[in-house]
Amino acid sequence: MIKKLRKKFLLAAILSVFLVLAVLIGAINALNYRSLVSDADDTLRVLAENKGSFPRQMFREQDRSAEMQPPPGAGGNGPFGARRGGSGELAYQTRYFTACFSDDGSLTRINLDNLASLTEEAAASVAETVYAAGSAKGFAGEYRFCRTSCDGETMLLFLNCEREFATFRSFLYASVGISLAGTLAVFLLLLLLSGRIVRPIAESYEKQKRFITDAGHELKTPITIIRADADVLSADLDEENEWISDIRRQTNRLAELTEELIYLSRMEEENAALQMQELSLSELVDETARSFQALARSKGKTFSSSVAPDLHVSGDEKALAKLVSVLLDNAMKYSTEGGTVELGLREVGRNARLTVKNSTPPMEKGNAERLFERFTREDRSRSSESGGFGLGLAIAKAVTEAHRGRIRAESEDGASLTVTAELPLC
Repeated sequence: MIKKLRKKFLLAAILSVFLVLAVLIGAINALNYRSLVSDADDTLRVLAENKGSFPRQMFREQDRSAEMQPPPGAGGNGPFGARRGGSGELAYQTRYFTACFSDDGSLTRINLDNLASLTEEAAASVAETVYAAGSAKGFAGEYRFCRTSCDGETMLLFLNCEREFATFRSFLYASVGISLAGTLAVFLLLLLLSGRIVRPIAESYEKQKRFITDAGHELKTPITIIRADADVLSADLDEENEWISDIRRQTNRLAELTEELIYLSRMEEENAALQMQELSLSELVDETARSFQALARSKGKTFSSSVAPDLHVSGDEKALAKLVSVLLDNAMKYSTEGGTVELGLREVGRNARLTVKNSTPPMEKGNAERLFERFTREDRSRSSESGGFGLGLAIAKAVTEAHRGRIRAESEDGASLTVTAELPLC
């Protein structure tokens, strides 16, 4: 239990850190990308307003504004704003080309004066593909483009964003790498500290189990003495009276409760003393089921079983017999008058699936999993009549988990209860 608690704590903590970092890094890089697109669109707008070129005053402004430029990296909007620097820098640094198309869709001219990375054939191919798609703006590879009209023709403006994308990718990879490294560092720290964090809980849990075991052993002696005294009184009186019968009944009930608590405590230990060996689960389940046939008939209930043959598991024979017996006993006790109990065992994947289904009085669907808690019953008004303590399913869960299995309870219609235990096959 403590190991599971520690694993859940580590998983929850790491998942929380990962999600927070993922949101932060995602938001930062989304803003960076938005800034890249915004800067590119601003530049294309200036080019579109001036028929595919920068106005001459922008070049003249370069000389006048040289002394007023901010230091590298301080200008523009966002991490890519340094490219823009000032209006003069924008005119000198921008790499772009234009392509014009006539009304019939034929390419009339291409201007590559401000770009050296593409041949005229490659630029024509890109321009024709974009023109045929009909988009007003977007990306063609690492080129941001927009569509405008110029002198009665359709002009496509293509802005080279290769340098901006390289910066964007570098920041993206660096931020993701740092985030993963930070998550790993947090995981290692929590791995070292989680033992100390859960230690008080572990100590409290161990004290609780030790108390149950010690108290159970201490109770055995007075219970035995009370039983013996009841036998002596019965012999002296030469008859059985209601008071002695009640003493015997209650001491037997207390002895049974003590044994179940001790057994449950032992099963929940991390290193439970189990005699593990390969055994036929099919034979064990079938044999246990036959012993309940007479009980079902005496209670007027319908009992059926379907057991797949030759299913073998590695486990403790007595503990697994206890598991099957507890599930069937629980079904018999808490099923409705004249109800049904169904037992099934079959192979599902690499597991043997044991199911016990019984009819029940109306119950809330969401309460089924609560039945695995100690001293929990769905129908409390019938507890004294049934004679149970509410420990059966808790014991079943402890035995199943001690064999590296899983167990669950569910009520699909609110009128029946199905308990399913899965154990790994050999």
